[in-house]
Amino acid sequence: MSTLGPVVGYRPGSVDLHPPGSAISCAPHVWERSRLEWHSRDGGDPLSILAAFLADAGLPVSDVSASPRVTDTVCGAAVLLAPPSAVASPAPGVPDLVAVVYGHTRPGERPGEQPGRPAPAGLPPALPSPLGPWTPPSPSPSRVGAWTPSWSPAEHAAAVGAVRDAIARGDVYQANVVGHASAPISGDPREALRRVAALPGARYGGVLSGGGTGDAPAWWVACASPETLVEVAGGRAVTRPIKGTRPATAEGRAELLASAKERAEHVMIVDLERNDLGRVARTGTVRVEELFAIRRWSRLWQAESTVSAQLAAGVGLARLLGAVWPGGSVTGAPKLAAIDVVSALEPVGRGPSMGTAGWIGHGPDGRLRIDLGLTIRTVAVADGLVHVWAGGGIVWDSDPAAEVAEAAAKTAPIKAALAG
Repeated sequence: MSTLGPVVGYRPGSVDLHPPGSAISCAPHVWERSRLEWHSRDGGDPLSILAAFLADAGLPVSDVSASPRVTDTVCGAAVLLAPPSAVASPAPGVPDLVAVVYGHTRPGERPGEQPGRPAPAGLPPALPSPLGPWTPPSPSPSRVGAWTPSWSPAEHAAAVGAVRDAIARGDVYQANVVGHASAPISGDPREALRRVAALPGARYGGVLSGGGTGDAPAWWVACASPETLVEVAGGRAVTRPIKGTRPATAEGRAELLASAKERAEHVMIVDLERNDLGRVARTGTVRVEELFAIRRWSRLWQAESTVSAQLAAGVGLARLLGAVWPGGSVTGAPKLAAIDVVSALEPVGRGPSMGTAGWIGHGPDGRLRIDLGLTIRTVAVADGLVHVWAGGGIVWDSDPAAEVAEAAAKTAPIKAALAG
């Protein structure tokens, strides 16, 4: 999901930057051919807008259940989709929807060139074969100032208590409360964000930028997420919800495995994801393939499950995302009621965090592959500030102080990576 500007996104010869989910073998041969940046203030349904844009670009997303073949003229698209929010984002310059479509370039051809046809005007000279390395500019390193949280630990703990009250009333069974902090940042952030995207366990590690001109983007988003919102290949959809966190020590692993509270919270979200997939699945095909497996992300153990289903005939991208987005592990159960509860408690909007980012395009077999992560462990940079978000699922027996500490543990590796 990595681009260094609004026009040329994935530079020929650069193999260290690539959209999450794309084939590494494509790295030296892809270029940005079109881009969509949409803000909620623009109006319209983002899922329909995204599906129409990708279809116009040549990606067959009208029926993702049929495992359609992708034309050779397009490699795929990096996608970033912020969650819906009634609260203003602290980073309003970052779009709520971004889609960057990439084309293929063969060695010796220029980006956009087709055999037998002249290349579009204004493109760089033909690339040598084999491709030589691209040397990035040498920007001034970034510096991150002091962090300012959007709420105090006491206010965060009070929000946890308010969710427990909502559970006692029967409004929700679980709700995910998310906090935010920001800090001033100077210099070029790309190396700092690259470190964030490279954190251990970042299955959806990548950096996306836009706005501005050339090598001076107006906004940046870095993702280090380990969590799959939805993956589709061969008509089979998979989601991998994560819920349950402990320090990445032997003692922390044993404690997570033994925690009845964490397991109950986790199973609630697995049931929610089963229901979400069931809305777009063939009858009787929803399966829990793995339950409460322990995975490592940076300095933390986390519990992950795998839920799968065969998609019903005719399910398109917009309908699929309408069923699973935003993810249950960052909302709660029931989903809509949980969103209402936390929207009244969280001090600022979630911005690009807690949404989705990933890849829609060529799979290894040349057929459409969707691989979208949930944007936990996500950073945004805009207007001289860097933003981070973190939270956790609240159930009746949640301890407010422990929840505050868990959110701090989730942002600690990100802040350390930003500081270098």
